[in-house]
Amino acid sequence: MKPDMPAQALLDAIDADTMLGQVQDWAAINTGTANITGLAQMADVLADAFSTLPGEMDLVEPATVTAISAEGHEFEKPHGRHMVLRVRPAAERRFVLTGHMDTVFPADHPFQDTVWLDDETINGPGTADMKGGLNVILHSLTTFEGIEGSQRVGYDVMINSDEETGSLASRALIEELARGKYAALTYEPSALPDGTLAHARGGTGNYSITFTGKSAHAGRNPQDGRNAIVAASDLVLRIKALEAEDITVNPAKIEGGSANNVVPDLAVLRFNIRPKSTHAMSRFEAELEALIAQVAAQHDVGIHRHGGVTRPPKPVDAKAQRLFDLVKACGAELGQQIGWKSTGGVCDGNNIAATGVPVVDTLGVRGGAIHSPDEFMIVPSLRERAALSALVLAKLSTGDHL
Repeated sequence: MKPDMPAQALLDAIDADTMLGQVQDWAAINTGTANITGLAQMADVLADAFSTLPGEMDLVEPATVTAISAEGHEFEKPHGRHMVLRVRPAAERRFVLTGHMDTVFPADHPFQDTVWLDDETINGPGTADMKGGLNVILHSLTTFEGIEGSQRVGYDVMINSDEETGSLASRALIEELARGKYAALTYEPSALPDGTLAHARGGTGNYSITFTGKSAHAGRNPQDGRNAIVAASDLVLRIKALEAEDITVNPAKIEGGSANNVVPDLAVLRFNIRPKSTHAMSRFEAELEALIAQVAAQHDVGIHRHGGVTRPPKPVDAKAQRLFDLVKACGAELGQQIGWKSTGGVCDGNNIAATGVPVVDTLGVRGGAIHSPDEFMIVPSLRERAALSALVLAKLSTGDHL
């Protein structure tokens, strides 16, 4: 195919029925983030599907991730392998395309089947978020490989197994693959069912703070105890007071304590922050360290911090805006109206943007109600979005658009 082919020719080159069948098959495999068996099956299926593209396929072991139990113990959390395809690694200009195979629905969740809602809409786990998006990656690249000049550029495809829980087991891999790329495309579902893209994003961080006090009898000698729950509550009030226009703080849970007549010697505080800028993120980190030291001293308790910011804020700089503009222009050529809006949600696009690479991160299918049993995918958007990405890649392969 010629790079300047008519838009209809690009659409005609994409087999919509094959796309739909693959999405339905993939959605039938449960890939809740903790379902290691299901993720292993899905990784093999994806590796086989993407092996039709040129390049070197690899299933990468997850990085070690730890968490804090309700008893204050650090433990290792298992994760599935990540799929990586490297195509023409020696090319001077290269891209990275990313998606995730995991969903929020565990193996025992009742939402497991795919059904038709109407002639153009299916309801099913992960259809929009984001097995539909994974299929868009596959078919956009298949189409792109058939366009004259595609062999001048290279790309990496990364499909991780833990995006829904923050990509802690794949963050380093994402950043490694993103660095030095000309552009990045990520295939989360559209921000709105009409195809609207997510523009700027805030960041997020999750924390588990363990407080170790000293138990005592609540009636006989409470003065000898060091109340871990009181210390945790004190820190809650202090971090909540750090909220500002550029950051929110959500204390979510305090775990600990036992009988009513025992001064609790253990508490675990869990909270989330949503910084809107890197300055707010850095400021909170510094203030949190100071507050932890103050609370530890005033309550005579030990405090251990676990976690932090996992998704930095994603502002849209001039280069990223030019990528958005290019996507919009390509959409217009295909008869698709593309707009965008800022959002408080986060994804792997945040981590990619932090490496300095321009990214558009909602190039997946049109759909909605994600993370719920009402999740749906608009079927015609499979072919629409595959054609859109193929055209974007063709444009990015020539000239200097960014």
